[in-house]
Amino acid sequence: MSSYESVIGLEIHVQLNTNSKIFCACKADSWGDPPNTNICPVCTGQPGVLPVPNQAVIDKGVLLAAVMHADIQQVSYFDRKNYFYPDLPKGYQISQYDLAIGSGGYMDLPLEDGSTRHVKIEKLHIEEDAGKTIHKPNRRLLDFNRCGVPLVEMVTGPDLRSADEAADFIRRFRQLLRWIGVSEASMEKGQMRFDANVSIREEGSEILNPKTEIKNVNSIEHGRDAMKAEIKRQIKEVEAGNKIESWTLDWNEDTQTLSKMRSKETEADYRYFKEPDLLAVKLTPDHIKELVKNLPELPLERESRFIKEYKLPNREAKVLTSEKELADYFEGILEHFSGKPKQAANWLINDLLGMMNELHLSPTELFLTPKRLAEILKLVEDGIINSSTGKDLIRKTQQQGEEPRDIVEQEGLGQVTDSAAIKSICQEVIQENPDQVEQYKSGKGGVIGWLVGQVMAKSGGKADPKAVRETLEGLLK
Repeated sequence: MSSYESVIGLEIHVQLNTNSKIFCACKADSWGDPPNTNICPVCTGQPGVLPVPNQAVIDKGVLLAAVMHADIQQVSYFDRKNYFYPDLPKGYQISQYDLAIGSGGYMDLPLEDGSTRHVKIEKLHIEEDAGKTIHKPNRRLLDFNRCGVPLVEMVTGPDLRSADEAADFIRRFRQLLRWIGVSEASMEKGQMRFDANVSIREEGSEILNPKTEIKNVNSIEHGRDAMKAEIKRQIKEVEAGNKIESWTLDWNEDTQTLSKMRSKETEADYRYFKEPDLLAVKLTPDHIKELVKNLPELPLERESRFIKEYKLPNREAKVLTSEKELADYFEGILEHFSGKPKQAANWLINDLLGMMNELHLSPTELFLTPKRLAEILKLVEDGIINSSTGKDLIRKTQQQGEEPRDIVEQEGLGQVTDSAAIKSICQEVIQENPDQVEQYKSGKGGVIGWLVGQVMAKSGGKADPKAVRETLEGLLK
């Protein structure tokens, strides 16, 4: 039996986060709005109207091309891509074809084994979105709100070698989009979706075999499931002596099955020609330089720096750089709690992230600023409060909207370090729990943790845990 490898390329559509659409003044983001409420004669293709390019769309396209290491074209053109579908009122889509804003490029993908997959970018162009067809029993409903929404379409080379690699590439790409601020890239809201071109070949072969296209995937996990299912299906077909046909496929997540939608179109089917209503897009070197000069340190670079500069484990560095706001928050803590990156990372990952997820807040929306969290870490480090109280103080600071030190003073949360007071509580716990004391004395050393917990409870969580353990051990000798 032959051994096969998969060959995967991606076509990713990204909604740019501009205020207005690409060729008119209608609101671009219609999420949650009633159907057909953000439309005008331009985006619905009425006779006699003329498109006017949105400069912000061009600028965001330049930024994305720059971070994808593409050559930014000083002169690019819009084209008409002709096809007929109910939710495309003009009967064509304004896109870019042979002279797009970005040429070439690549994105390096770190792999689990420590190596890097070099993924080439074959196309990176700006275009408008079509509308949305809603299928109902015996009828179709059309919502044109998305018509004219600005998109960037990026097509990778056939460089990915598994469904897991493809899913990780999309995750990293989405991270990059958010990082540089060109898209929110919410797949739930339709701001990012992708098609996966999948084929297989015998391991070691350089041949590109016929591919199928899994269309309009709006979830990374669903896309991974679909690609794995298609790879498995193709291997089964080839081993049965059948040929792979170039079909466009639809994935049903509920049934975990793929179904044929249509035969795959070719570029000739679209009959591209230059858009006669739009002039060339011309960019000066100075304008390009001005746009890209303020690009931030990119995710992989920052992740690598966190590992080298702060001596963080790879996993922690990856988590902290998953979003730019989170990476900024972490380094904001270190401005007020210098020299303690590992402690800051542990508190941020283990305690703050959970609260943020519960409250559905981003780092910039928190009352608990980096400076305030650093203050809590200092209170713990200085022995004013213990670690357990510090964890509670994180939530109290956020919920009450007051300074950490003020809360400690108002609620009397200061750590009990008085040896006589701690000894008194320990003696009470020993007297109240003779069975556990006997277990400890008979050799079950782990019981000491339970006894420490009882003392901490009696002290209202304010006793110094280290002093409690030492006191108990001394009393139980």
